[in-house]
This record gives sequence, structure tokens and C-alpha cells, in this order.
Amino acid sequence: MAFYSERVMDHFANPRNVGEIKDADGIGEVGNPVCGDMMTFYIKVKDNKIEDVKFKTFGCGAAIAVSSMVSEMALGKTLEEVMNLTNADVAKALGGLPSNKMHCSNLGADALHKAVENYNSKQVK
Repeated sequence: MAFYSERVMDHFANPRNVGEIKDADGIGEVGNPVCGDMMTFYIKVKDNKIEDVKFKTFGCGAAIAVSSMVSEMALGKTLEEVMNLTNADVAKALGGLPSNKMHCSNLGADALHKAVENYNSKQVK
């Protein structure tokens, strides 16, 4: 049986920033066909910073906790800071994850990065 930190359990039971931004500036989606986890992040950007972030996640408790933590870590950060966010950063912020759930933290950061990449692709060069 996997043991989760209090912070993981808190973010699972009380996830922050759940939902969808209808007029999102960027949307990123990733999935893991092996475990079935699917994460979608929506971002609003103002002055090169994440002004708002929401997510929808289909997956285990760890995947939901990771998405919630990633959303909190991203809010108010610059796009560059967000792109430097790693799966290790997310797992550390959650107080660790069981080794068989570490892929969840990678998915959260990846989905957020894809949302930023989607936003960047829409900007005039």
C-alpha cells in the first residue's frame, strides 16, 4: 500500500484551482496510457506572468494532488519560471510521492509546460 504525505492528502481531498478557463490563453494536455491519468491545464497570462490557472484531471489521488500543487506553484510566476518547474520540484513540494506514483508529477509539469507552449505559439513573433 502506498503511503502519502499529509500535503498530498490535503491536495487530493481539497484540490485547488479545479476547473476550466473558457477563454484560456494557453491549454496543455497530457496523458499516460499505461495508468490512464489525463491532465489538462488552462492558463491566463498577463505581463508575462500566470494570472490564472485551472486544471481538469482524470486519474488517481496522486495525479489530482499533483495537478493541484502544480497550479499553486504556477500562479503568479513568470512563464520562464513555470517552464523551469520540474517533476522533482512538484514531488518535493508535496512532501514526496511513492516511487510508483512519480510519473504523476511528471505529467503535471508537462501539462503546464504544454499550456505555456500553446500560449507562446499564438504570440506574434
